[in-house]
Amino acid sequence: MEKIRVGVVGAGYFGQFHIEKYLKMDGVALVGVVDIDPSRCKEIARRYAVQTFPHHSDLFGKVQSVSIATPTSFHYAIAKDFFLRGVDVLLEKPIASTLEEADELIALSEARNLILQIGHLERFNGAFLAAERRIQNPVFIESQRLTPFSGRGTEVNVVLDLMVHDIDIVLYLLPSKMKNLDAIGLSVLTPSADVAYAHLEFENGCRAHLIASRISQERVRQTRIFQPDAALTLDYLSQVVRVSKKTDRFETGERPEMVLEEIPVRRVDLLEEEIRSFLQSVRDRKKPKVSGEEGRKVLEVALAITRKIEKGTV
Repeated sequence: MEKIRVGVVGAGYFGQFHIEKYLKMDGVALVGVVDIDPSRCKEIARRYAVQTFPHHSDLFGKVQSVSIATPTSFHYAIAKDFFLRGVDVLLEKPIASTLEEADELIALSEARNLILQIGHLERFNGAFLAAERRIQNPVFIESQRLTPFSGRGTEVNVVLDLMVHDIDIVLYLLPSKMKNLDAIGLSVLTPSADVAYAHLEFENGCRAHLIASRISQERVRQTRIFQPDAALTLDYLSQVVRVSKKTDRFETGERPEMVLEEIPVRRVDLLEEEIRSFLQSVRDRKKPKVSGEEGRKVLEVALAITRKIEKGTV
C-alpha cells in the first residue's frame, strides 16, 4: 500500500500530538511540520527527527493531506490554500472564525472533491461509541466540561474553546431544529468568557444544558442523557458509561426501582482514532465521520451562544 504523504501545520501543544500519532502509524509518511516560531521548529526537528518549515506554503506539492492545528483565526486562510492545491484537510475545531469562512471552505472542498474533517474528538470517544446505540429519543441532556486554566486556547472564548465538543454531541444526537437559546458567561482570567452556561431548546421538545469552564479546580467531562426508558451517564475522561433503567414490579406489588448497569466500553486513544478515520476517508474518498457541514452547524450554535453571552457578560 502506497504511503499517504502528510504534513502538520501548527506544532504547539495539540499539534505535537498530531505529529506523534502520524509517526506511529503504518501507511503514512510525515513529510514535514510547519510552525512560524523558529525555536519551536528547531525543537520539533530535534525531538522527532522530522523536517520543519516556517510557512505552510513550503508543504505545497509535497503532501496529499494535512492536519491544521493552528489558532482558529488562521484556519480559513491555511485550509483554503491547501484546498486550492488539491490537499485533503483535517482541521482542528472550530472549523473557522465565521460562518462565511466555513461556507467557503465547505464549498471549495466539495467543488474539488477533497476531504474536510473537523476535529470534534468526542465522536471517537469509547464512551460515546458504546452509548450511542442505547440513546433513543432524549428528552433532556446535561453536559459539563470543566478544566483548570492552562493558558491555551485563550484566543477564543470558552464556548469556542471547550463547549463546542458538547454542542457537537447534542446536534449529532438531535436531528430536530433548535428553536430557542439562552446563555450567560463570565470573564475571569481572559478578555472573553472563561465560564459559560447555555440552555438550548429544540422543536421536538428536548432541552440541553451545557456548562463549560476553563478556570475550574478539577477536570470534568461528562454528559447525562435522560430518555423515557433510562438515564445514561457518559464520562469522557474515564471512558465509562453507566445506564440507570427502570424495572417494573407492579405485578408483584413492589415499588419500581432504578437498576444501574455499566456498559462495556473499548477504551481508545481519541486523537489516534480521529486521525485513522481521516486517513481512511483520504484513501476511500468517502465523506469523513465529522464533516465540514457538521462543523459549520456547531460553529453556528457556538456563535449564537457567544452573541448571547456578549450581551450580558458579567
